[in-house]
Amino acid sequence: MNLPLWSAVDDYWTTKLHDPDDALDTASAASAAEGLPPIAVTAPQGKFLYLLARATGARRILEVGTLGGYSTIWLARALPSDGELVTCEVDPHHAEVAAANMARAGLDKVVDVRVGPARDTLASLEGPFDFAFVDADKTSSAEYFRECIRLVRPGGVIVVDNVVREGTILDSGSTDGSVMGTWRLADAIASEPGVDATVVQTVGSKGYDGFVMAVVR
Repeated sequence: MNLPLWSAVDDYWTTKLHDPDDALDTASAASAAEGLPPIAVTAPQGKFLYLLARATGARRILEVGTLGGYSTIWLARALPSDGELVTCEVDPHHAEVAAANMARAGLDKVVDVRVGPARDTLASLEGPFDFAFVDADKTSSAEYFRECIRLVRPGGVIVVDNVVREGTILDSGSTDGSVMGTWRLADAIASEPGVDATVVQTVGSKGYDGFVMAVVR
C-alpha cells in the first residue's frame, strides 16, 4: 500500500476541484482542538456525498454518526432551504462540537443533532428520508442498515462507510468487532430483497477502505 501517494492524489484533486472553505476548515480544526478522533471523511469523500445527495434531489437526509459534523456540513449543503438533516451521535461532547460547527457554518436551522444511542434515535424516527449515510460504530452497522431501509423511501439511497477495512474482512479468523460487524452487514444486505446494492473500494488519505451504496426498491 502507498498511503503517501494516495494522499498526494487526494490533495491534487482537492486543489483542482474544491474552492477554499472556511466552514469546513474550521470544523476540522475545532474537532481536532476538542480531541475528537481524526476519522471524518476526507474532502473528496465529503463532496461525493454532497453531489450524490444533490443528484437524488434529497430534501430530508439521515446521518448515523455525527462526530464533529464534517460530513454533516457537506450533506446539509445539498439540501434545499426548507430541507432537514437528522444526525445521530452517541457522544455528548462530539454532539456539542458538531452543533457549534453547524452554527458557525450557518446550518443550525437545517441540522437536528440527536444525542443518544443511534438505535434508540432511529427507532423514534418516522420516514420518509431521501438519503441516509451510516458512519458510526461498525459493530451495529447491520442494525442501522435495517432501520435505514425502514426509513428511506423507495428510490432513496443508503451509503454505509468503512466496509472494506484494508481487506481485513477476508480474514475468516478475525475477532475484530468491526470486521465481524461488517460481516453481519454483508449478510443483512445480501438477504434483503428490498434493496439493490454494490460496494466501491477506495484509496486516499485515509488509506484503503470502501463503502456500500444501496438503492431502496
